[in-house]
Amino acid sequence: MVSKLDDMTRFHQAALSLRSARQELLASNIANADTPNYKARDIDFASALRAAIGGEGSGATSMARTAPAHLDGNAGSTVMGAPVMYRKPVQPSADGNTVDMDVERAQFAENALRYEASVKFLSEQMKAVMSAIQG
Repeated sequence: MVSKLDDMTRFHQAALSLRSARQELLASNIANADTPNYKARDIDFASALRAAIGGEGSGATSMARTAPAHLDGNAGSTVMGAPVMYRKPVQPSADGNTVDMDVERAQFAENALRYEASVKFLSEQMKAVMSAIQG
């Protein structure tokens, strides 16, 4: 019973943490909508959640260093082990900014809605468990 509760909370913890980190990325995109040469960024939520639940790391391989003076090659940033990718622009602006406010607002709203749904679902599951324990 305890392992089932642990698995349930581990899944929701990973999902909510990833949703929160993605929300920060999307908010950063919206905040930098007028910044020249800013590139909109996002994560692949599904693959990041699979990696977090499966106990995998970032899945990235390290670059081979053939000389001691070479850098590590760790230039890509990650969010909870998920690689942060640049969003492909539908219509890039003249100043090099790739933020499309319609796309960003839609993604932001969808992510917030899914976050709230996850919290509500977890809350209802915990209420059911408490009800079963108390009788």
